[in-house]
Amino acid sequence: MITEGAARRVHIIQGEYKVLSDPDAVLTTILGSCVAACLRDPVAGVGGMNHFLLPGTGNTPMTGGDATRYGVHLMELLINGLLKKGARRDRLEAKIFGGAKTISTFSNVGEQNAAFAVQFLRDEGIPVVSSSTGGEHGRKIEYWPVSGRARQYPLTGAETQRTAALEQRPTAPQKPAETSIEFF
Repeated sequence: MITEGAARRVHIIQGEYKVLSDPDAVLTTILGSCVAACLRDPVAGVGGMNHFLLPGTGNTPMTGGDATRYGVHLMELLINGLLKKGARRDRLEAKIFGGAKTISTFSNVGEQNAAFAVQFLRDEGIPVVSSSTGGEHGRKIEYWPVSGRARQYPLTGAETQRTAALEQRPTAPQKPAETSIEFF
């Protein structure tokens, strides 16, 4: 039996996905309104996790780094990464986490993210064996991709607000406002 202290921790941030077949590895992430989908093939002994900010659709224009913010892109990358490591689509199973409503004055993008993940997996024929979505607080997630074991820790209100602030931060450098003054 592997002790938790011996596990190799691999942290996933927004816009990333990882696929591993190392039984000593645990994937971790921190979520507010974002969603992480954890998929594995129990026979092939391979699994992975993604972390997306927005659902996205087939009609969502995605270029360059923008694509990594969207679930539609990261779900495809995760599934294809698993298949490349020997997984079979008909054996995949999923767990979904996140999708909190972290800022009460904003639209509930967390709920939209969670609904997208469930529908995407249903459309792909991948069963969701467990999920923990919604609520008002963020979560810290640990997922062992080979065994499929998952654990979550609820975040406090202050931790959730810090996570929400990070999720709202743009991933690309912003251009100066049109009203800026340029000195020659």
